Amino acid sequence: MPIANLAALDFLQTRRSRPAKTLTTPVPDRATVETLLTAAARTPDHGKLEPWRFIVLEEPAMARLAAAIPARGAALGIEPDKIDKAVAQFGNADLAVAVVESPKPSDKIPAIEQTYSAGAVCLALLNAALASGWGANWLSGWASHDRTFIRGNLGLEDHETIAGFIHLGTETSAPPERPRPDLSTITTWVAT
Repeated sequence: MPIANLAALDFLQTRRSRPAKTLTTPVPDRATVETLLTAAARTPDHGKLEPWRFIVLEEPAMARLAAAIPARGAALGIEPDKIDKAVAQFGNADLAVAVVESPKPSDKIPAIEQTYSAGAVCLALLNAALASGWGANWLSGWASHDRTFIRGNLGLEDHETIAGFIHLGTETSAPPERPRPDLSTITTWVAT
């Protein structure tokens, strides 16, 4: 019989992201962020390719990104309310980690598995932050998918994309629980 880590299981069964707009200072310091990144980098990674990397965005960088949003959004014809939401995502935040999907050439590891690994890094970072007592939220949005924006403002290469921005900070209020999936409607058991 395996030995259960009941505290970890309880955490996973009760974890809840904290809305980014409710996060404030203080934010994790550099040593703490490095600890969280170390935990996130232990994610499953078929072939040990490390098809992801991190960009830690401190408050001045977040403000710079927020300032770049309106012109790019207007150039793309994005609706004003969506531009405002993107500005707030960066402008009202003090710290975030951009998880960059950076696929590696491989004859053995399909690109989709590298994408899955980058997504797993986002969840691992989110959970590491929450387990450490920080508020955290995984966001994306139109700007994170715009090649011009991410290349010009984050220095991404042509083959790289944003898997997510993990916002980190101190939570100001605990969010209410929300409905969770009904396992009976999404699970199929196959015995033979």
